[in-house]
Amino acid sequence: MTQEKHLIIGASSGIAKALAKKLATNQGENLLLVSRDFSQYDDEQFSNSMKISISDYSEQTISLTCEQLTSSLLEQVTQVYMCNGLLHTPAFLPEKQLANFSANQFCQTMFANALTPMLWLTHLVTKLKAKPFCKVVVFSARIGSISDNQLGGWYSYRASKSALNMMLKTAAIELKRTAKHIKLIAFHPGTTDTALSRPFQKRVAQDKLFTTDFVAQQLLEIVKRHQVDGELSYVDWQDKAIAW
Repeated sequence: MTQEKHLIIGASSGIAKALAKKLATNQGENLLLVSRDFSQYDDEQFSNSMKISISDYSEQTISLTCEQLTSSLLEQVTQVYMCNGLLHTPAFLPEKQLANFSANQFCQTMFANALTPMLWLTHLVTKLKAKPFCKVVVFSARIGSISDNQLGGWYSYRASKSALNMMLKTAAIELKRTAKHIKLIAFHPGTTDTALSRPFQKRVAQDKLFTTDFVAQQLLEIVKRHQVDGELSYVDWQDKAIAW
């Protein structure tokens, strides 16, 4: 019987590496990994993993990468995890007020958090032929909920996650007709101890700052429970539905 495979995109992130450790079997031969940095994957556990190194997330690069991930490989994939995202850079932090808003920051954040996952989905979806199902997890955030916004601020990040949610919702409606074996999940991991959240951890209660190992385990349990139903699930690390 052909072994099921798992595709992790943005594999250098903290949660992605924790997922890979939990999923890897037979020195990781069941893993397809895409990243700009594989320095964390030198150990024996991943010696048989297929590692595709990319220089950027342009549409051309994504298209070429999906061609490299041949149909014979992708038809064995039953789980996809898109783990990349952007909250801050050395040049900017999330905007606290309108005076901090800039076109450059908005465009960078929107490109990373909304456009990039949709480009991956666009180029992968026709090749994901796993039967009876393939579950695709995209890292979203509770902050993308419009109805949950009580604090304001963080304009670009909020907008990018809201845009991502809308496009995933629209894609789920289409896939319900055209690719019924694919399930989309928008996942909010909570505040996790990674480089993405590090500048903001001082204000987070200790019991609300999660390890990557904990979040990875929670996510795997969520993926296991969710059925392929033609709907987009927008859930947090407890598998609780998030209001749109």
